[in-house]
Amino acid sequence: MKIEEAIRQTRPFASVHQKMLVNLLFTAHHFQYLSNELFGMYDISWQQFNALRILRGSHPKPLSLKDIRERMIDKTCDVSRLIDRLEKKSLVERHTCPNDMRKSEVNITAKGLDLLTEIQANQEVQPEHVCGQLSEKEADNLSDLLDKLRG
Repeated sequence: MKIEEAIRQTRPFASVHQKMLVNLLFTAHHFQYLSNELFGMYDISWQQFNALRILRGSHPKPLSLKDIRERMIDKTCDVSRLIDRLEKKSLVERHTCPNDMRKSEVNITAKGLDLLTEIQANQEVQPEHVCGQLSEKEADNLSDLLDKLRG
């Protein structure tokens, strides 16, 4: 569906660049909504999923909250509260850093690793399912263009 139809735009966009930006933002929010629906089945948000993936990537080495924040897709989320919620679900463990009592380090738990395995076994979560309308070449080209946009 064309962006004009999706947002019921009746007048032409002021420029091709404006149309592209509106389309990009609309599409990003569309995928955010889909992600919330999918991860909601596992009682986590897409931001929590992102944090768990980050922690799995560093496992068994712990990460500080600052390290997690720097790697997050959503740089505006409150990482401390996000980790609190994951800790309450026993998906992560937080420990005070032995070298700096003001700093805490976070590790993913076995339960967190198991949850990621379960989520990633779900075909509806697979990028190929969500973005199946694009060929591999188109997906690679789009990724390159998005990299270029971020500069």
